[in-house]
Amino acid sequence: MRARTRPTGVTAGVGRTGFPHLTSVTGGTLDIVTGASHPGFNPIDLLYASLSACLVLSARIAASRMGILGRITQIEAAVTGEKTVGEPSRIARFDVVFTVSGDLDAETRRHLAMAAEEICTVSNTLRGDAVFDIRVSD
Repeated sequence: MRARTRPTGVTAGVGRTGFPHLTSVTGGTLDIVTGASHPGFNPIDLLYASLSACLVLSARIAASRMGILGRITQIEAAVTGEKTVGEPSRIARFDVVFTVSGDLDAETRRHLAMAAEEICTVSNTLRGDAVFDIRVSD
C-alpha cells in the first residue's frame, strides 16, 4: 500500500509595508507578525510549529506501530529553542518537551518520544543537510 501524498508548498508575499501573508498550495492562508508584542506567528514560531506538529503526528504513528495507541489519550510536544548570538542567524538548539497522557510508564513514554523524532520529516530535515535551489523568476 502506497502512502498518499499531499501537495506541499507555500508562497509568502509582502509589500513595502505591512506583514507577510502566506498561502499554501492547498489554499490555506496565514498572516505573519514581526513585532515582539504582536499576537500570532512569526517565522521562528512557524519553524517551531512545524517541528511540534510533525513530532506529535509521528508519535501517533510510532504508538500505532508499537501497539500502544489505544492507551494514549493525548500527545503534546512543546518546542522552543535558542537562537545564535552572532552570524549567521540560526537556531542553535531545539528544546522539545513531550507530554503523553494515558496508561504508559515513563520508559514507554521516553521510547515513544525517541521513535517520533526518528520518524518526523521535519526533525530529520533539520538534522540533515538539505540543499537550497534558489532561483529568481523573470
